[in-house]
Amino acid sequence: MSVLEMKVPSPGESITEVEIATWLVEDGDYVEKDQPIAEVDSDKATLELPAEESGIITLKAEEGDAVEVGAVVCLIDTSAAKPAGDAAPAKAEAPKEEKKEVAKEAPKAATYATGSASPAAKKVLAEKGISASDVKGTGKDGRITKDDAVKAVPSMGSQPANGSRGTERKKMSMLRRKVAQRLVSVKNETAMLTTFNEVNMQPIFDLRNEYKEAFKAKHGVGLGFMSFFTLAVVRALKLFPDVNSMIDGDFQIKHDFQDISIAVSGPKGLMVPVIRNAENLSFRGVESEVKRLALRARDGQITVDEMTGGTFTITNGGVFGSMLSTPIINPPQSGILGMHNIVNRPMAVNGGIVIQPIMYVALSYDHRIVDGRESVGFLVAVKEALENPVELLMDNNPAKALEM
Repeated sequence: MSVLEMKVPSPGESITEVEIATWLVEDGDYVEKDQPIAEVDSDKATLELPAEESGIITLKAEEGDAVEVGAVVCLIDTSAAKPAGDAAPAKAEAPKEEKKEVAKEAPKAATYATGSASPAAKKVLAEKGISASDVKGTGKDGRITKDDAVKAVPSMGSQPANGSRGTERKKMSMLRRKVAQRLVSVKNETAMLTTFNEVNMQPIFDLRNEYKEAFKAKHGVGLGFMSFFTLAVVRALKLFPDVNSMIDGDFQIKHDFQDISIAVSGPKGLMVPVIRNAENLSFRGVESEVKRLALRARDGQITVDEMTGGTFTITNGGVFGSMLSTPIINPPQSGILGMHNIVNRPMAVNGGIVIQPIMYVALSYDHRIVDGRESVGFLVAVKEALENPVELLMDNNPAKALEM
């Protein structure tokens, strides 16, 4: 009998632990070499774990387990023969989350005061605002354990005569938990402020109406808004380099390149892949890279390296209908630009009132390193480029800029 120990590979630098999100095979299955056998979550991405050899698999970890990089998660008996008539197993579907219905009886007051709470349980209950008398302890002599406190659900009031009162308890993925930690740390550790402006999108509308069909026919990608915004940001970052910098202890690090992170929605939540050296890209180059990264994120193929780094972030809440928001900085960056939906609004133009397509834009920045002059100047520079793209982004030659 020859047994291979499959260990958790390192998904990227600085990552020491992953979580088994889903087993795609069952204990005792015959697996083929390179067949995906599990999905693992790191704090940056979800990755597939392929079988290193063919054979009978024995699972050594449960779904939801946090395992260290290098730990053994399964065994493969490589001497086992493939069962007769078996085809290579298809990728199993992830098991569906079971909904746990809470009891539909009205809660009874102080019926669980059977024991004291452990110190760890007291802390958890205090954070949830739950009294220990409302929790049934499963420890010795009815003692309330930390696990009891974690599973405790606050009272939702009396049960009405009609209507569902179901709840669902679902553990957040490691990626979602890491995002939550980072968002809280940004609020606590940076001096984040947001400045706002509005952009008349009519000039970009006019350019897209004139060139979008020919652009797509020639390059195979659409002429969207992201290329205009990305190149406008690149120009503004060159004019105001403090926005393109980061803090490292007592030092400020300025970058002479523009790696633009773009926030996209993936199956596991928000992901932020990076357009490398955006200052060297044309409109076609930006649109092609945005499409490539968005498809990889959507299909769960994005790698840690593709989401590492970035000197500035663009996020587009407008695709979900947001009118205005204050985006949160993507650390260790010092700035993030929020795009929003485009709405026809009355504008004063040359002394008259004209209906124009307007977008509100927001720049959140770290005031520890970016002053008001730089932040406001940056956003004004973005606005100027978007409202005058032919001159400021296309060198007065749209056909050449779009490579017609």
